[in-house]
Amino acid sequence: MQMNHAGGIGAFLDLLMFLSLCGLILTGLPVVFILTGCAIVFGGLGVMLGVFDPFLLGALAQRIFGTMTSEVLVAIPLFVFMGIMLEKSKIAEELLEAMGRLFGSVRGGLAISVSVVGALLAASTGIVGATVVTMGLMALPAMLRRGYDKPFAAGTICAAGTLGQIIPPSTVMVILGEVLSAAYQQAQLAQGKFSVETISVGQLFAGSMIPGLMLVCLYILYQLTIAWLKPELAPAIPKEELAVVSGGEIARALAPPMILVLAVLGSILGGIATPTEAASVGAVGATLLAGLRNHEGRAWPILAAGAAAIGLVILGNLFDMRIGRQTIPARDLVALAVAGLLLLVLLNGIAVALLRCFRVGVLSAVCHTTMTITAMIFATLIGATLFALVFRGLGGEEMIKEFLSVLPGGIYGALAVVMAIIFLMGFFLDFVEITIIVIPIVGPILLGMGIDPIWLGVLIALNLQTSFLTPPFGFALFYLGGVARDLRTIDIYKGIVPFVMIQLLAVALVVIFPKLATWLPKALF
Repeated sequence: MQMNHAGGIGAFLDLLMFLSLCGLILTGLPVVFILTGCAIVFGGLGVMLGVFDPFLLGALAQRIFGTMTSEVLVAIPLFVFMGIMLEKSKIAEELLEAMGRLFGSVRGGLAISVSVVGALLAASTGIVGATVVTMGLMALPAMLRRGYDKPFAAGTICAAGTLGQIIPPSTVMVILGEVLSAAYQQAQLAQGKFSVETISVGQLFAGSMIPGLMLVCLYILYQLTIAWLKPELAPAIPKEELAVVSGGEIARALAPPMILVLAVLGSILGGIATPTEAASVGAVGATLLAGLRNHEGRAWPILAAGAAAIGLVILGNLFDMRIGRQTIPARDLVALAVAGLLLLVLLNGIAVALLRCFRVGVLSAVCHTTMTITAMIFATLIGATLFALVFRGLGGEEMIKEFLSVLPGGIYGALAVVMAIIFLMGFFLDFVEITIIVIPIVGPILLGMGIDPIWLGVLIALNLQTSFLTPPFGFALFYLGGVARDLRTIDIYKGIVPFVMIQLLAVALVVIFPKLATWLPKALF
């Protein structure tokens, strides 16, 4: 029941609530407290002024329960665990060294190496801060030592580090997929469709693949062009100073992240596993890899466990492995017995890897970071749920709908305004907070206008990635500035401008050619 037309200040509580949120965000207080505080204060004011029905709050417990029991959102701590564990397994170091030696003799070769490694780390870890910091500590000194221009080197590292936002599997895509799916269902119900269609995180992963790879290609094309036009900005490493890299070294550096990416992303896009199941595979794989890299002892328990995991997947595809059947054929019984042995080998490898990670202090650090990030995400989800409930009860959704519907340009005008708002909010907020706050409010309205949900999701992800790079508040700039003592702030700002332009070009290309985002999901799903 909405009563926000009672007159007086009560008629503007929804607008005041939104403006208060924007103002309080600028104070730097934790967003979860701002969301919850605004909801409680303005909900109380609405009840006092008779423009808010407190009965609406009865839906809060059910919504929170639905959020906390969502099978899709279970993938978040698993993907975070996978990313942090891979960060500790020294993959980035080996990748950067091998790629640097491979491309070093080319003008701009180190910059290309950073972009390639950034893409691989994005597909395997998906954590922006960890990637930027790792490459800032490792690649930046090498680039400056080889005579690279400081702004060019800084821009390259920041841009490559943010690829985890758009290249799947990424945490932002899991959250965005869940929130966007709910908004899509709400939009269909508002149109009177009771047999609603849904979108999955896997579809969003597929939709972001081509734009993500296109962005990497645009980065490399820019780096090659700059190195050709201005060789002094990105000189090649003299061949006499460049150690030869063997095929075995390249394979050793590339194989672990590539196998993990194929196992996680391939199982999702191939329809073999849900994102949550694939995330659990990724978490186990990352643990085995960290156990292998963080200990110089025997490698066979870990390698045997990896082979056992592959064997279990093959058996699951070739035989019916259900054990609850009344009669089980002999061939399936043999397969189940073999699967049991493989499972024991896998469990032994996981136990060995966990023990090794615990001994070197990696496991406790990974668990602590995973818990911190996961708690922040879910606390923000709960706060945003309460905020959205009160905001809708005060008539805020209708206010925004009316505002977007009268904008010139129709659907594209409304989309442009929403994209601009998300871009500006990226100056101050993390991608999790923007996704959870903005999408539930504007998503149903935009999707109700007929916008494709996958296309919208990819555009939002690209937009959020752009906001990570934009001065003066881009998070990637802060991450690099925190570890790069040889760089001035102005160097980072100057270097990132061309890459922001490339990002905006990528957004424009996806707007002009929607099939960049929609073709692959339709082909696969």
